[in-house]
Amino acid sequence: MGELIATTRSSVANDESTRSVKCAPRGALVIFGGGGDLTKRLLMPAIYNLACAGLLDEDFQIIAVDWAEMTIESLREQFQDAINDFVTRRGTSAIALRQDVWDHLLERTSYLRGSFEEASTYTALSERLGHQNAVFYLAVAARFFGTIVDHLGESGLAQEDDETYRRVVIEKPFGSDLASARALNVRLLSSLEESQIYRIDHYLGKETVQNIMALRFSNGIFEPLWNRQNIDHVQITAAEVVGVEKRGRFYESTGALRDMVPNHLMQLLAMTAMEAPTSFEADAVRDEKSKVLSAIHEASVHEIVRGQYISGMKGETALKGYREEPDIGIGSQTETFVAMKLGIDNWRWAGVPFYLRTGKRLTQRKTEIAIHFKQAPFALFRDTPVERLTPNILIIHIQPSEGVTLQFSAKVPGPAVRLGGVRMNFNYADWYSDGPTTGYETLIYDCLVGDQTLFQRADNIEAGWRVVQPALSHWNSGGVPMSFYPAGTDGPREADELMHRDGRRWLDLSK
Repeated sequence: MGELIATTRSSVANDESTRSVKCAPRGALVIFGGGGDLTKRLLMPAIYNLACAGLLDEDFQIIAVDWAEMTIESLREQFQDAINDFVTRRGTSAIALRQDVWDHLLERTSYLRGSFEEASTYTALSERLGHQNAVFYLAVAARFFGTIVDHLGESGLAQEDDETYRRVVIEKPFGSDLASARALNVRLLSSLEESQIYRIDHYLGKETVQNIMALRFSNGIFEPLWNRQNIDHVQITAAEVVGVEKRGRFYESTGALRDMVPNHLMQLLAMTAMEAPTSFEADAVRDEKSKVLSAIHEASVHEIVRGQYISGMKGETALKGYREEPDIGIGSQTETFVAMKLGIDNWRWAGVPFYLRTGKRLTQRKTEIAIHFKQAPFALFRDTPVERLTPNILIIHIQPSEGVTLQFSAKVPGPAVRLGGVRMNFNYADWYSDGPTTGYETLIYDCLVGDQTLFQRADNIEAGWRVVQPALSHWNSGGVPMSFYPAGTDGPREADELMHRDGRRWLDLSK
């Protein structure tokens, strides 16, 4: 992971830092669900970017496995449309598709039609793969995870030797609660070794998320302050402006908590709060994540808010409520918003609250980590026009734009002592020239070279579910009322009250 930061980009293919990164070994990427939306929108563009950066072997192969009745020609046409849309939508006028690279990838792409549940599919796949390295990417519904891995084990496709590796990438959701996550881990480990399992979280492919460790551990100005003596509280936000759109059936069985908290938000929390690892080796990093996740108190049902959006307005546009969306049941009790307060019981963080919130149909799309430092003593300013001090906040922006902001006080010019809040901004786009990316480039490359640093281990997954399980159990009992918020706002009033009880407030999503 450390080698690849900020290098797997088409625009830096000739950069010295890219040339120093080793090419992935010869092998194949087998995508179960190869005709699906994830493959077209994200995986194929990410593979293209890796090819442009010179990080794939010339004989790298892609085998798309799906049940759909189509030819390889029609699949390639779909991939072509998707990559054209990707470059147009995310690129600039200075970025054009490198058709020679893309054509070479398509030539190395094949299609295997078959059911994920039939042994004949795996027999045909084994014949096509032969004795070569392979990464099996499960871009399928979660109900197929166990079935596919069972068949990989029974067919011998998961078998490794001294010359050949076989790895499996598992997308989320990984379980629906603590018991199902544990059961899935047991099932996977009956066919695979832990070293073969790559539980993927696409948030960890974002440069700013990876930069959290670089920001903390390579800068002497930050790490000495990163503790309970200096930090008042931490806010972690993952806000979306979109509703459930066409994913109503999926979302009804999932909800905001299952969809975001045990995986995405817990990983952001772990990277913010973990101790320094002894190295950037995978297990060294994941050991520290495991320690901090294990130290989190289980979420108290009195310090967690569940909400659901109702109809609202965004400017002149009317927005539907959740229960008016397609495939949503009348009187649905599925939450589209979650806010919670957590505590970490260790020497670094005891007494520092971590506030998490995530939701759909909010004011603005924004994912960020805000470190709120303790206030300086006010005594010096009592006989001046200064009424209050500007809070010192370090904000790590993850999406839609990536960067870091530091907020602090500065004297307003003039004869009187007056303070104004100012901000210092670092934006990735201002410093690093970058082509369009999906966030999957680093993760796919790490799968190919065998680096598990950015992937969740079994104990990390279960620790995340352990934190939220009491809330899930309490909600299932029907004992917690739903809070409602108009679409296009910052969330329910009860989420604000969660902070106000502690004398704090959320950062404004619209700023």
